[in-house]
Amino acid sequence: MENKVKRELPDDLMNKMGLKPFETTEIGHPEVKRVAPTVRVTIGQNKVVASLDEVIKNNLKDGMTISFHHHFRSGDYIFNMVMDKIIAMGYKDLTLAPSSLTGVMNDKVIEAIKKGVITNITSSGMRGSLGDFVSHGGLKKPVIFRSHGNRARSIEEGEIKIDVAFLGVPVSDPAGNANGQDGDAVFGSLGYALMDAQYANKVVLLTDNIVDYPNTPASIKQDQVDYVVKVDKVGDPDKIGSGATRFTKDPKDLKIAQMVNQVIVNSPYYKQGFSFQTGSGGAALAVTRYLRQSMIKDGITASFALGGITKPTTDLLEEGLVRKVMDVQDFDKGAAQSMANNKNQQEIDASWYADPHNKGAVVNNLDVSILSALQIDTDFNVNVMTGSDGVIRGAVGGHQDAAAGAKMTIITAPLVRGRNATVVPSVETIVTPGSSIDVLVTERGIAINPARKDLIDAFKNVPGLNILDIHDLQKMAEKQVGVPKPLEYTDRTVALVEYRDGTIIDAIKEVKD
Repeated sequence: MENKVKRELPDDLMNKMGLKPFETTEIGHPEVKRVAPTVRVTIGQNKVVASLDEVIKNNLKDGMTISFHHHFRSGDYIFNMVMDKIIAMGYKDLTLAPSSLTGVMNDKVIEAIKKGVITNITSSGMRGSLGDFVSHGGLKKPVIFRSHGNRARSIEEGEIKIDVAFLGVPVSDPAGNANGQDGDAVFGSLGYALMDAQYANKVVLLTDNIVDYPNTPASIKQDQVDYVVKVDKVGDPDKIGSGATRFTKDPKDLKIAQMVNQVIVNSPYYKQGFSFQTGSGGAALAVTRYLRQSMIKDGITASFALGGITKPTTDLLEEGLVRKVMDVQDFDKGAAQSMANNKNQQEIDASWYADPHNKGAVVNNLDVSILSALQIDTDFNVNVMTGSDGVIRGAVGGHQDAAAGAKMTIITAPLVRGRNATVVPSVETIVTPGSSIDVLVTERGIAINPARKDLIDAFKNVPGLNILDIHDLQKMAEKQVGVPKPLEYTDRTVALVEYRDGTIIDAIKEVKD
């Protein structure tokens, strides 16, 4: 069957799994039902147990769904620790449903798949050896990729039913009151883990720092927690950034950042009290610096900044240039440490952040969203999931959510990366539909979605903005790197990409060896 962005979807899987093809970015006003976890009543307040092995043995069964969070990013020690025990105990046919999968988890997931421990995965993304393994048919059942807002929606509506959540935290009291702001391994906001804590049947906290009761502020609360397990070390906070938050010195990135800033300050949304979301890459950090200079010069302050938060954003908060930071995840140690010291850095869960099926997500209040792309095509469809070789190497993250919610969504991307075009006739995988994208900024010029005639009028006389048709940018990229040979895939589907409402926007096929 074909969906509304003209992607062919596998009829057999769609029918077998009861899935619907993507139709529209318009969410409307559906009435939805929320589910609730099965709760075992706890009388005593000391939930500290001596053995993780016993917790697993007494609560996990074959065929169950387990979850983890990825707030430690490359500094995570919990995932491999828990999975080692699950693999050794010989469990089978588990569904792995983490908020996302990072590189430090890859080898253990591959081992678990090969041994039949994990047979299903749903996640925001995967990279490296695991992405390559899945792309070449290593997992029998297709992975389901969901945005952060869609994962929250899926948990709340029971599409993802978590049996046991294993959540690493830098501090907890014996009753299970925990946060990510204190302790040796701070990572800041627990935004994605809060969904697991609220909806999982069993919640297991793992920490290296148990403090006296009551521990406050409590992001995860004692009424949600079944067990507290003391471990030697939960993670390395210095690896939270994982190299993603270094300032760029690349002239191409800096030029793109300057043009993005020009787009923002000349848009109808740049005014007192505007709001924005930026990413964590080098160009995005540079945008924050240029935007700061413009805001100081123009005497403008922002009402809030949103999303995965970096120190440059919390610096704006400290300077009074941003009134509030709505924080679902911290991308570096500086941002994580800031949360403990500034009451205006508000921790938010993934539902509050971006769930399309609630009474109002923060993304719906965004004026400007700055996002990246592995590929963008001439219909403005964006791929952040697969490389030019067809291999899975990215994550949906909050891309669909921020793009859908913001009044102006800007994609930043170089015209080419190495010998591969970024602006292409048709992306390998559609993650975010072109109807959600307003402006593309490359080092060679910008392209504006033809549907946004208001922005075309706003930018047409701005000095320094080289406005081009996106087809012209595509031809420039093609002239620079040539026309690649079409990729070869088998007929087998290795992953399905959901849109934020749960419909299927694209299918990823197995790459031929």
